[in-house]
Amino acid sequence: MFEIFQYRMKAYLNTLVVALFVLACNNDKGPAVQTNPTTGKKDSVVQMKTIVFFGNSLTAGYGISPSEAFPALIQHRLDSLALPWKVVNAGVSGETSTGGNSRIDWILKQPLDIFVLELGANDGLRGIPLTQTRESLQSIIDKVKAKYPSAKLVLAGMQIPPNMGPAYITEFKNIYSGLAAKNKMTLIPFLLEGVGGEEKLNQEDGIHPTAEGHKIVAENIWRELMPLL
Repeated sequence: MFEIFQYRMKAYLNTLVVALFVLACNNDKGPAVQTNPTTGKKDSVVQMKTIVFFGNSLTAGYGISPSEAFPALIQHRLDSLALPWKVVNAGVSGETSTGGNSRIDWILKQPLDIFVLELGANDGLRGIPLTQTRESLQSIIDKVKAKYPSAKLVLAGMQIPPNMGPAYITEFKNIYSGLAAKNKMTLIPFLLEGVGGEEKLNQEDGIHPTAEGHKIVAENIWRELMPLL
């Protein structure tokens, strides 16, 4: 009998914890309200807004601690300035633009205010047809705009190594400027500016930035992101 009582009590407590968690999540969707101790009136607290970094291993912080990756560094900068923004790192190592297009619907289940798209580098390294890359990136952009039409969109420009040939390299680079202009997005001309090709700022594979490299990448992003906040 005592064992049954324990089981029921445990089940009740588990249910209560889940209910409180859901309530907390729901409450986060709207502006909080608190009573001003001086006036006795209820004042609205500034609502947190969300920046989603949607990308591949560069966003995910491959080979380094997540706290050293550029999304975490952007969060630290926002916190240091007391700005009401939270950063979501939605990076997946090895992601192509096609893979991102398949994954984006799940990411869009959470509200967002700024969407930073960082994909395409793996397409270039694998020699994927550029028309496919362009179409997949445009599809991702279309889905974000349809779900959150007031969100501000940022596109991280990428470049690829010279071994792919001059025509492919040029057209690949132009994908980003073209999509940014077409969709009126803020463009980061080259995400890895000052880092790409710099041996001391990249890991042994020569592709993924070190922690020091991510600091420079974060600055490249911040220059374009700051005016949107």
